[in-house]
Amino acid sequence: MSAVARLQEFLGSGPSARVSLTRVRGSSPREAGTEMIVRPDALYGTIGGGQLEHRAIDAARKMLAEGGSEIHLDLPLGPEIGQCCGGRVEIEVKRMDAADKECALEEARAADADQPAVYIMGAGHVGRELANLFQHMPVRTILVDQRAEELEQSQAQVEKRLSAIPEIDITNAPEGSAFIVLTHDHALDFLLASVALERGDAAYVGLIGSATKRAKFRSWCRNQCDGLSIAPLICPIGAGGSRDKRPAVIAALVVAEVITALTSETTAFSPEWGTVTHIAAQ
Repeated sequence: MSAVARLQEFLGSGPSARVSLTRVRGSSPREAGTEMIVRPDALYGTIGGGQLEHRAIDAARKMLAEGGSEIHLDLPLGPEIGQCCGGRVEIEVKRMDAADKECALEEARAADADQPAVYIMGAGHVGRELANLFQHMPVRTILVDQRAEELEQSQAQVEKRLSAIPEIDITNAPEGSAFIVLTHDHALDFLLASVALERGDAAYVGLIGSATKRAKFRSWCRNQCDGLSIAPLICPIGAGGSRDKRPAVIAALVVAEVITALTSETTAFSPEWGTVTHIAAQ
């Protein structure tokens, strides 16, 4: 089920209140503009957890029970409420009418359309583990392979694309996409990584392998791609200090790299994260 469908189901299941951080001063778990939705029996999203969220939820449920329409909170994030951030936040809690719910769904649709794309180029063991993890991230994930039998092994709820010429998928990808190259063939790896680098707008280009493979790729680019710089390339991928080479472990480390790249202030594509429309229902 998509995030939009989950939100629509959530909003249709009872009275709801939208909880918004309207002002943040000092240190806070989340930034101004972060939102969540509260029902008497369920939550969608988060404004940071801890006592801050606990008190906001209590206030929202009390308002819903008493028939109120809107309240405002001003909470210090210190010893007064048992939280140690040290800042201060102002919160708006508003009962959602039909128009508010439709507005939230429109925002969710827009956010879904604006999600950064992550292309997993290769549906082997690591590629499938990457798909398993990325399906839970606020990104659009595309698993690409030339082999139907490999794609069929993936049970992840992501787009699966059988592609005879996968370099075209990279060329046609949206601006700011992330590309993880880990096919069954070194020559294809080199071709796909070079196409991703040549775009010049990728948020992340990663190539599975080793320092030796990186050196060979550099030499290949020098001879085949007019000296294309491989400086932005991450190779090996998932080299976070772990010696564990199991596909699931490598995938976890790579997901961390990609999400860091996509949310960096200096990345080519830096979407706004943290509103209710970007977070899976809890």
